[in-house]
Amino acid sequence: MGKTKVVSSSGTTRRMRPALTPEARENQMISLAMDRAEERLMNGTASSQEIVHFLKLGSTRERLEKEKIALENELVKAKTEAVASAKDMKEMYDQAMASFRKYSGQEDEDEY
Repeated sequence: MGKTKVVSSSGTTRRMRPALTPEARENQMISLAMDRAEERLMNGTASSQEIVHFLKLGSTRERLEKEKIALENELVKAKTEAVASAKDMKEMYDQAMASFRKYSGQEDEDEY
């Protein structure tokens, strides 16, 4: 698989190396699409949908929604960590109780 040639509107050619993962390929495609949209915006040939799209991206509401999503992601991570911590605490509690039973001379329930 060779390198891909990309010709910009200014006539210059740049080479992009082939993507190694689907995510990298997706990022390349997004980059190319953004480049073309930027060219059309600069040339004044962008469609109304393209203009509205970028206007929305720059709005306060969009920034607040992105911040909200980021905070929700942090909350999900915190909840996941809390569940894992609770599981660890239960295991430690069970081990401590088994140790107390052993030290007090009671037989372990698992031995029967």
